[in-house]
Amino acid sequence: MGAMNLRAKFLPLYRKGGFFMHKMLNQLLSDLVVEYHKLQHYHWYVKGPDFFPVHAQLESYYDGVREDIDAIAESLLQINHEPLSSLKDFLATAKIEEAKPGFVTSDEILAEVEKDFSYIYEQVRSLKKAADEANRYVTSMLMDDFIKKYAKSLWMLRQARMK
Repeated sequence: MGAMNLRAKFLPLYRKGGFFMHKMLNQLLSDLVVEYHKLQHYHWYVKGPDFFPVHAQLESYYDGVREDIDAIAESLLQINHEPLSSLKDFLATAKIEEAKPGFVTSDEILAEVEKDFSYIYEQVRSLKKAADEANRYVTSMLMDDFIKKYAKSLWMLRQARMK
């Protein structure tokens, strides 16, 4: 099969979801970079009677997000696209907002992290669907891992916030 025939065969699949895959991955990457710094800010600025457990959990979250950032960047490179890499580009692309300066109560932090993780979870689910439609199996499998991770984190955050 010649190059033209291969291109004609796979172009509909590429257009179906693969064309925008790199944009969706860079969006997720940007949001994760901002979330990483936001979690680190909260780790430093948490206050209140449950400082110790929240401080430790935030460190666990930002360590996990840092691993996700690397996985997404490498995923982009694997599909022959360049991951965004400047803070300027991340901030211009991200929809997650930076943390406001200053100390924050643990209740406020947990509510904000739950909101951000819910957004990331929905983003990952959309990426999973697009990857499946475009037959991007490696990306789809990575999104499966993220879906499992963020679903569990959301459940735990919701349990922690119950009164």
